[in-house]
This record gives sequence, C-alpha cells and structure tokens, in this order.
Amino acid sequence: MRVVVDLTRCQGYGQCAFLAPGVFRMSRAEALMYELHADDEERDQVLRAVAACPVQAIVVDQVGTLGRPKKADTARAGGTPGDGAPAQDVRTRGPRSSERVRRVVIVGASLAGLRAAATLRREGFDGSLTLIGDEPCEPYDRPPLSKQVLSGQITAGHTMLPRRGDLDAEWLRGKPATGLDLAAKQVHLSDGGHVGFDRLLIATGARARPWPNAAEGALDGVFVLRTREDAARLHERLAAGPSRVLVIGAGFTGSEIASACRDLGLEVTVVERGSAPLVGALGGVIGGIAAEMQREHGVDLRCGLTVTALEGDGDGRLRCAHLSDGSVVDVQVAVAALGAERNVEWLEGSGLAAGVWGVSCDAGCRAFDVNGVVSDDIFVAGDVARFPHPVYGYQFLALEHWGNAVTQAQVAAHNMISSAAGRWPHLSLPVFWSAQFGTNIKSVGVPTFADEVAITQGSVEDRRFVAAYGYRGRITAAVAFDQAMWLEFYQDLIEQAAPFPPAFDMVGGPEEMRVVPAEAPDRVSAFQGATVVVTGHNPDERRATLVHRNH
Repeated sequence: MRVVVDLTRCQGYGQCAFLAPGVFRMSRAEALMYELHADDEERDQVLRAVAACPVQAIVVDQVGTLGRPKKADTARAGGTPGDGAPAQDVRTRGPRSSERVRRVVIVGASLAGLRAAATLRREGFDGSLTLIGDEPCEPYDRPPLSKQVLSGQITAGHTMLPRRGDLDAEWLRGKPATGLDLAAKQVHLSDGGHVGFDRLLIATGARARPWPNAAEGALDGVFVLRTREDAARLHERLAAGPSRVLVIGAGFTGSEIASACRDLGLEVTVVERGSAPLVGALGGVIGGIAAEMQREHGVDLRCGLTVTALEGDGDGRLRCAHLSDGSVVDVQVAVAALGAERNVEWLEGSGLAAGVWGVSCDAGCRAFDVNGVVSDDIFVAGDVARFPHPVYGYQFLALEHWGNAVTQAQVAAHNMISSAAGRWPHLSLPVFWSAQFGTNIKSVGVPTFADEVAITQGSVEDRRFVAAYGYRGRITAAVAFDQAMWLEFYQDLIEQAAPFPPAFDMVGGPEEMRVVPAEAPDRVSAFQGATVVVTGHNPDERRATLVHRNH
C-alpha cells in the first residue's frame, strides 16, 4: 500500500499519527514523517487516518482504474469536470474535439508528468497518451529522499508515488528524449525512434548540480542527492558511520541532509557561501534563526566560506576539504548540495525559449518560442517551467516545489484539451515545506520578494513562530516554524494584497511588532548561458535565435 502526504496542505494537526502510529509519526511539534510503503495489515488504520485528516492531505493507492473515459454525456455538457464527473462535451467545446487532439505526449514521467496524465484522463481525454521518462523505474516521491531514506526509516525503493488507477498510457521508461521537431510535431528518443503528438507537455524537471571539478567529484565519498539511486548510495555510506560528513551548501536540501546526519549521530560540517542557511530562500533574518537552530543541534556550521578543493588519498578516496579561509577539514563523505540544473539540453535547437533558466511559458503553461510567441501545442509544468506570476509584479519564477509541480501540471493538462475561453491561469501561491532538526518549516508566497520582515506570532526562542514578509507596504509571504496551521490565513492576506505590517491583533502576537529589513539576496537575472541574436529588417523577416555559450 503506497502512501504520500501532500505536505503543502498538511497543517500539523497530527490526527494521522494517533490513528495509524505505525505509519505516521510527529517529530517534536509538527514535523511529520511517514512510511511511504505501508504494510497491507495497516490498511484499515491508514484509511481511517485518511478520513480523519482535517485538510485531506493523505493520498493512498486508489482502488479501481481510470482507463479510457467514456465519451462525455452531451446532456451534461454544461457541468464542471472533476473527480468522478464527466468532462464537458468534447465534440462542441473547441480543442477538446477528437479531430483536433488525439495524441498527447508528456516528456518527464515523475510527479508533474504523472499528475498531468491523471488530470487528462479525469477531465475526459480518451485519446492516446504517452509518457517518456529517462529513468527506468516507476515515478517516485523525491522529498523523502533527504529525510526518511537517509535516516533509514524507509528504503529508496519504497518511495514510489501512489498508483491513482490505470492511466491506459504507453510508458517509455529509460528512453530519454533527445530532441524536439516543432514543425513535424515529433519528440526524438535516445534509441533513434520518435513519437508524434498533437499536444506536448514538457515536464523534464531538474537534476543535481554536480561538483564543478569533475576529477574531485569522482572521488569515492563525494555525492549529490537528487535521484532514488543517489539516496540509496548516500544512505549506505552514512550507515557505515563515517567520522565526519561535509555538506557543501545550506539550502533546504543541504540543511535536511545535515539534519539526517545528526539524527544518525554523525559529526557534520556545513559550509555555506552565504551569510546563513536558507538565506537564498528565506532571507538573512530568518536564515540567522536557522543558523542558531543548526548549531544548537551540534552542526559545525561555517558561513561566508566556500570549499576550494576536495582532496583524495592515493586510492581515490576522499580524505579532506580545503576551505576559502585556509582551513582544512578531514572528512570521509562530502555531499555537494549546490542547487539544481534544469533538464533542457534536449530542447537545444528546437526553437523554444529554453536555457539554463528552464523553459519559458505564460501563466497558462503555454511555452514561448525563441521569438517570445506562445504556442498552443507545447505546454510546460514543474521544476523546468519558468512563468510570470501577477502577484509578484509579473516576474518570471522557476520553482522547485512539490506543490507547484502538482498544481501547475493540473493547470497545464486542463489547458491542453480546453478551448481558449476555458483555460485556467496558474496563479497558485508557491508553498514549500522542510522538516529539519525536528522542526517543520513551511512558507507561502515568495519570501525573497520582500524588503521587510516581522515576527507576527509565537516565539523565536521556542522555535515556534510566524514571520510575515512585506514589499512596499503589502504582505508578500509568510514563513512558519512549527506553526503551519496559520499559513492559510496569511495566504489569504497575500492574495488580497493586505497591508504590511498587519494592523490587527494576532493570536500569540508580540506586545510590540518590530519590522526589520528582510535581508533578501539580490535577484539574479535569468539572462545567462545564452545570447539572443535578432536578424532581419522588415517585421515579417525579424527573427530571434538563441546562441548558447558552449557553441
């Protein structure tokens, strides 16, 4: 029985831990951990937990099959499609016509691709559906890799996502896409074959950024963490009890790895080039609190430094790391947690606006070509998508969030088979969570799109508080440490462009609210890795071309 909890929805009430303690457990106040591959003997308990969850955040394998849906009931064409409901009349609602959209291809068979496929079938698409993935295994959940898998609570092989019925799809696993021909509407595959489409969804996600020195990165003991295989190898090495682990980078993944090491009783050094952990996501003020929390749990945290070299012994095993302050740290294991690189190489030369920033698209998930013109046939979702968000000044965002992958995939799938009038915009606020050092950290909005921050509820000293962020007098984000139940309230404030700081009494609010600079990092321009060349003179001749630096 497969289980997954949508932690973007979970508010930490803990009903699941009471009803199915063998599957769910709460670490400290709100940090939920759970067994993704529960024994069938515990099925009844899990189903009771599903029913009792106040926010319906638990998903399990569903009984029955999706299969190819029946033709829509024309008598109910005015209804709203949804779970268990027929789609609108595909013969009369524009692009849902069988003559226009009969072949849908999804490149990327992970969370976003799987959710998009399920949405297509649920909304009435009964044509051919193909999912192309570079990994040979079934889709699996990535967040547990840096949490439950490293701590040994579950194995990497037990992270598969719940099967939500038979999608009646062709799965091309272990056959990466190598090219895209827009004119012929074909995806080229690594085995020399190709797949034609009427609509294409690009959901190829991202991969771990490797250590920049390839020879050093190849040393025995140097790891990255992104895939199921990465997690299994790293867990095996941590379980062997190395004398010290080095984590390079203190973003969310690096901090979670450090937390898992301390849970295992391992000595760990974290090196972060910024002023504090999580500073790139939450700003310097809250990052400073995260730094205190790491040191309280025994982490040797060194900020404002970089690792200049990794050194091995004569047998090619990692033995030490050299830091930018001249110090040397003896380590047996090093994990490069340097962020992600988006999987766009296969799109080079395709004519799409794809580069190191991802694949650019509009708020309806339609991809741009290199001229900035949107396509009605190519859609993008998940980590690889870069899209404008109206709440944040129409700035383009690229989000590596579980919740964004799910929601954007649903929007993209709906729009792929809808008429122009029936399309949805992807306007969901980003929501992110992290369980580390026994604390549940959860955010809504974009904290780095802010100039000020204030603690509005709770106590920093107790590590249970809410911080609200503001930009030019309005609330733009909120971050909670073990106070997730309040974030829905702050989400409403953000969506209403409510004034900052909040001017009303808050439950558990401070006697005097102190507003300070958020210390958000400078925004990095996405204009890197490629040069745009414009040719032609007359309007009908003007064209743009992407020239990549590796040419």
